[in-house]
Amino acid sequence: MWDRYRVRPGSRVRLREWDPDDTGGFQGTRVEVETAFAKLNHRLEALQELLYAESKHKMLVVLQAMDCGGKDSVIRRVFQGVNPQGVSVMSFKAPTPRELSHDYLWRVHAHAPGRGQIVIFNRSHYEDVLIVRVHKLVPRSVWERRYRHIVEFERMLADEGTTILKFYLNISKAEQKKQLEDRLNDPTKKWKFRIEDLEERRLWPQYMTAYEDALSRTSTDFAPWYIIPSNHRWYRNWAIARILVEALESLNMQYPQPSNDLSAVRIK
Repeated sequence: MWDRYRVRPGSRVRLREWDPDDTGGFQGTRVEVETAFAKLNHRLEALQELLYAESKHKMLVVLQAMDCGGKDSVIRRVFQGVNPQGVSVMSFKAPTPRELSHDYLWRVHAHAPGRGQIVIFNRSHYEDVLIVRVHKLVPRSVWERRYRHIVEFERMLADEGTTILKFYLNISKAEQKKQLEDRLNDPTKKWKFRIEDLEERRLWPQYMTAYEDALSRTSTDFAPWYIIPSNHRWYRNWAIARILVEALESLNMQYPQPSNDLSAVRIK
């Protein structure tokens, strides 16, 4: 069923055709939902430990969304319990002067995962064809060629053994409004509210166009995009966890054998 959320290479994405309220026909009580997610989370823990121990494979998880799309929540819930030795999160903010003195992928490549690691990009190199495009920070001739750069960059990572999974957390504009109002009215969340978020919200149509182009032009067999319905957090988390587990299981990992013969070892 996960192919329904995967963007086929070469296809044209129209986000209005992707229902952010979709729950995949999932039937069950809240307890059953939480139980199913807990099993997936436990399995993800075990697979991440195996990935770290075997130290042959590496995984890059890219999370992109509009403001309030749930990137932070996904990281907290889906990766709850994993070993922090083998999982790290990188959040890409506005580039520093030093970063701007290099090519735009320079700061990204330094944080790509090594063997045995899962790295999560909370926002990513895709900001250079999203916010940069919407706010006209560079000419069209500059951001237009970046789709090709990004595909080739991800191809290189994949050729070097990185499993790449990219998730667009698809929320509706109405759901974003609800989440922004929650931030504004909840004393524990008010610190997250920024006036600038309202300015970005006014640019919703421009962002949808930019996302449609990015999803259409950079989803490949080796670095696929998944458009995850995200109006319902429980389903968003469950779907992402399921895709991650299946991807890790497909690696057919094994715990390494000890470097010494331990058959005669006796601990006194």
